Amino acid sequence: MGCIYKANGLNSRMTVGAVLLAAGAASRMGGRPKCLLELGGVPLVMRQLIALSGAGVDEVVVVLGHYAEQIETAVAPFPITLVRNPSPDDGQASSVRLGLQALSPGLDAVIVALADQPMIDASDITTLISAYRKRGDKSMVVPRVQSADGKWVPGNPVILSADLRQQWQAAEDDGMCRSWRKQHPEMIEWLDTNNRHYATDIDTPEDLQRFEAETGHALVWPSASLAAPNGAVGA
Repeated sequence: MGCIYKANGLNSRMTVGAVLLAAGAASRMGGRPKCLLELGGVPLVMRQLIALSGAGVDEVVVVLGHYAEQIETAVAPFPITLVRNPSPDDGQASSVRLGLQALSPGLDAVIVALADQPMIDASDITTLISAYRKRGDKSMVVPRVQSADGKWVPGNPVILSADLRQQWQAAEDDGMCRSWRKQHPEMIEWLDTNNRHYATDIDTPEDLQRFEAETGHALVWPSASLAAPNGAVGA
């Protein structure tokens, strides 16, 4: 994977890595790996990797936990680093930290992405990176989408600076992710947009129905059995 900005000569020193989170138990989805849901025959986790690669991201770490073997099989064709969280039920922050630690040390910025967002594509990632380059002295860029009731709702993925990456690697879990955003609103650059790709993810069977109703596209489970492995959280 190579950085689109380096290829175009716009910023030869900017390197971008990504942490893709795929460690959850998906208990609200009946204990099946939701990132293996398929849209157009392509698993969601693969769609995320294609989007990151298409945007020129230099390096990707996928953090696994529950269903690691099944997800590894799906992402095997990609030149990525796989990391297993031995305690995925400790929360998202623990997976983020493992991913940040596994990335190369010299990156200028890091994207933190979710593996269950069906609509994110390369242009969405490119837009996020472009907003980061214009952020001024802020530490993080977060997309924000207006809901039907007029409220602005934070979305994903997000992108953070190398300095913030170092802070998070050294922080306790309560000093990372959403907690950090609540504590440091002045360090966030909001990317306000009507692009609902950033606000669409899949957590429940109702989300599957809503997604099909809103987009006309169905998310389907692969034909192979996806029974929960021993130790995973079920329905």
